[in-house]
Amino acid sequence: IHQLIQKRQLLEAFASIKYLEDETIAERDAEKYKDNPQEFVRKSRDVDLLYNSITNAIQSIVVGTLEHPTVEDTLLTSLVTLIAHEEAAHPNTGNTAGPGSDLLGTPRKWREEWREAINESARKRVQSVPMASKEEESSWLGLHLDFLQKHLTKDLLKIKLSVKKCYPEEYQVCDVYVEAFHKAIASHLQDVSQMPLELNELYTLLDWVANIYHSELFLGHPDLKPEVKTENLSLLLTPADWDKLKNDYISSAKGKIKSYFGNILRLEVTEKWEKEVHPEVKGNLYHSSLSLDIQTIIAEHMKISGKISRSLGTKMLELCLAELHEFIPRFGEEFVAWSTAQDSPIFAPYFIAYINSFHDLISGLETVFKLNTEELQKISAALTRNFTNIFFNKLRTKAQPLLKKILTKDWILATERPNSLALAVSQFSKHLQHMREPVGQELLRDIHKYVVREYIRQVIKPRRKMNGETRQQVSQKMHEEARILNNTLIDQGSDSSWLLPAIHHIANIVGEKKKDKIKEYVKELCQDYPDIR
Repeated sequence: IHQLIQKRQLLEAFASIKYLEDETIAERDAEKYKDNPQEFVRKSRDVDLLYNSITNAIQSIVVGTLEHPTVEDTLLTSLVTLIAHEEAAHPNTGNTAGPGSDLLGTPRKWREEWREAINESARKRVQSVPMASKEEESSWLGLHLDFLQKHLTKDLLKIKLSVKKCYPEEYQVCDVYVEAFHKAIASHLQDVSQMPLELNELYTLLDWVANIYHSELFLGHPDLKPEVKTENLSLLLTPADWDKLKNDYISSAKGKIKSYFGNILRLEVTEKWEKEVHPEVKGNLYHSSLSLDIQTIIAEHMKISGKISRSLGTKMLELCLAELHEFIPRFGEEFVAWSTAQDSPIFAPYFIAYINSFHDLISGLETVFKLNTEELQKISAALTRNFTNIFFNKLRTKAQPLLKKILTKDWILATERPNSLALAVSQFSKHLQHMREPVGQELLRDIHKYVVREYIRQVIKPRRKMNGETRQQVSQKMHEEARILNNTLIDQGSDSSWLLPAIHHIANIVGEKKKDKIKEYVKELCQDYPDIR
């Protein structure tokens, strides 16, 4: 009988074992072993061992079906006949052998063994797919999953075209194999998901499960239809494992997003500030790539995350916004530190370019990504105030020495050019035409108001008395400087026309000797500026 089993002549072997089993049962029922129970135990054990040998042969045949290059149709067909003969010989009456009793005449459940052998075959096939180490190949997981789908697609095609025809319809052989492979892959991927995976590896695994497994690249391949059905398959990963994988991905992405934003800052410092590269002008506005760079990073990560699931895309968007809330203040601190440490000619252009960029960024996040930017607007507003304070401090630093010279001897003797103050102020104000409205216009108004106010403040300070000729000289110079200053700022876009007469009124008063005329000039001043007391 052993030789028959070894030669895979299983039907003949089964017939012999069944004969031996029936003989032993008959002898037992005839109480032949009443005086020699050990002999009965020995013969029962022999029958059981022989049946187990056939069980092992069934398992070996099924496991070998996919391992061998060709399918042995006759062997598989005889296997089906064998199972049918055994089920007929041992009808399942519901009575199974109890503990300590013999197994003679009980069902051997070879159909279940066949199914279990398919599960083992699938497990072995999955485990045999090559997997390089991370040290050997950086794309090890992507390559492994590619191999997995190619190898197993080939196996499933073999089952469809060559194995299925060896079994009767009731075996639903394709469904059994698909379910077995599904379980084997699920178990394998669970093991992979427990490994320490980096961001790109986590994404590769997520993408494979979400977008490749059921697609035409694998189980949904046209060549596998209609035999390979996936509708009733369970989840490849449990909800808990799937959520953990997504959470790990978001946690890993946090560092990557922070790094990307950090690179933006580093490039601004090394390629623009340190090299004093002037910002571009687009649409008459100073332009920084800051907004576009940030939105591009967000869009790319949201897009690929959204391919996994909408919820993951949303989580990625929330992560990017949170990182942005940290990055923008950090960016502002770096710019403030750089700008206060030196007097660079590109400070004003970049101050304006960044304010423009923050506006574009907030607008883009609202319109393109539908984000609530309330917190970001607060951060941007605080940063704008800081940048504006530095802008005005730098302007004051340039303007104050010239303002303090007003009515000094050198100033009266015209050693200072009448356009000196206008030129100093213009170093800052001329850039505001490239700033997005209304912020640019508001700042220009503030500059215009500041310069006129400080100019008048210097003039009305208590001074030593001047003779009539000197007063005339001073008045003329004030008129000339006011004209140059006002024309410069109006040409640059200032709409503060209400400030234009202020210095001229004071100049008229300074240069007039007659009291009646002075009163008239004062009256004109008060009419234009009613708040003067």
